[in-house]
Amino acid sequence: MNQQSMEILEKIRRQFDDAPYPNIPLDENPKEEYKTLYKHNLTTSYYIRNQQVLNPENKVILDAGCGTGYKSLILATANPGAKIIGVDLSEESVKLADQRLKYHGISDAEFYALSIEDLPDLGMQFDYINCDEVLYLLPNPILGLKAMKAVLKPDGIIRVNFHSSLQRFIYLQAQKFFNSIGVMDNPSQKEQVEAVREFMSVLKPNVQIKSYGWAPHFEKDDEVVLANYLLQGDKGWTIPEFFAALREADLEFISMVNWYQWDLMNLFDNVEDLPVFVAIALAEKSFEEQLHLFELLNPTNRLLDLWCGNPGAAQPFISVEEWSFEQWRSATVHLHPQCRIPALKEELITCVTHLKMFELSQYFRTTDDTVTIDSLMAGCLLPLMDQPQPMMQLVERLQLLRPVSPVTLAATDPDDAFELVRQLLIPLERLGYVFVEQA
Repeated sequence: MNQQSMEILEKIRRQFDDAPYPNIPLDENPKEEYKTLYKHNLTTSYYIRNQQVLNPENKVILDAGCGTGYKSLILATANPGAKIIGVDLSEESVKLADQRLKYHGISDAEFYALSIEDLPDLGMQFDYINCDEVLYLLPNPILGLKAMKAVLKPDGIIRVNFHSSLQRFIYLQAQKFFNSIGVMDNPSQKEQVEAVREFMSVLKPNVQIKSYGWAPHFEKDDEVVLANYLLQGDKGWTIPEFFAALREADLEFISMVNWYQWDLMNLFDNVEDLPVFVAIALAEKSFEEQLHLFELLNPTNRLLDLWCGNPGAAQPFISVEEWSFEQWRSATVHLHPQCRIPALKEELITCVTHLKMFELSQYFRTTDDTVTIDSLMAGCLLPLMDQPQPMMQLVERLQLLRPVSPVTLAATDPDDAFELVRQLLIPLERLGYVFVEQA
């Protein structure tokens, strides 16, 4: 590592030693942060890549850049039985992370003051690596990616993200400005923050850095000023730059973490109304190119957030929408672990009992649309709250719940019941609420 990189890392270390991040109370518990738990649950990314359900028990998870350990606590909560290892450049942050997990009774966790580039020094291999809100701070992100790959098990998965240079350009410009006039060289972060506030107070309202980037709560929240206007080492990428970095580190893209927010076709009211030459051009683009076109048209995602892994580690499979009836009949259906929570089960039972629509998306969304299920089909899914079910047992349950056709009063045909269950599961599987696994 060259001298300049070492100096940048030292500035970053001092910033987070002085103001450990995130500044979340020790007793705060993420057990009801369902959407966050969902994406940190190993089964989510593993199923997306392999169409197989993973048990996180005894898996080893690395929180690379763990800060004060709140994400480490989320990882432990989302993956019961897994071992948590956390590393961070800031010794003060590591101390707080260790205290946090002990406070919440997580005993199988270890924390080390270590840079991501030095991960091989741990002598460990990991099933899953969470590198959240960290990579963009490294002087050489490629070295960080390569270091994580070096400690990743062959079938392991890395979650990593980078600031979007298109969405975050105002703050990146602001950081360059305050760095160039020496504000970020002041050893006192409190004085840095006050200097920014004083500067912004005399800036005209129509200046872009103020009109687009400054909000009233910035006047009282030091942490948000540090994280946006004074973040040491911050940088942004585009999708092509991110994919180029993955290739250089010999890592393979799996999926965007918030994949449901990256559908290029969802940006149009009616795809069929597109000019023919445009529709053809879009259809011919690769998945990577479509992601880039999306960010050019609609750069709303602050983070380019994705899962990746070793090349060739994915298990080949075909979409459940293309399965034969024989494949469906031999399948096992799983409810996503984050759906198997007492509050959801109670609401599900209430809706079934009172013949009400059940809104599955109220707990966490994997789509911008509301996801609802009628009481009959919700009753069909109820056994999944306790354990996975063979597909044909769900079909038999539906036949018991609806023994006759509501139109003809004839006995429900088994093939009709099978198709009703299949059509229920296909969109729920696509949205990540259920997993359907081959025997």
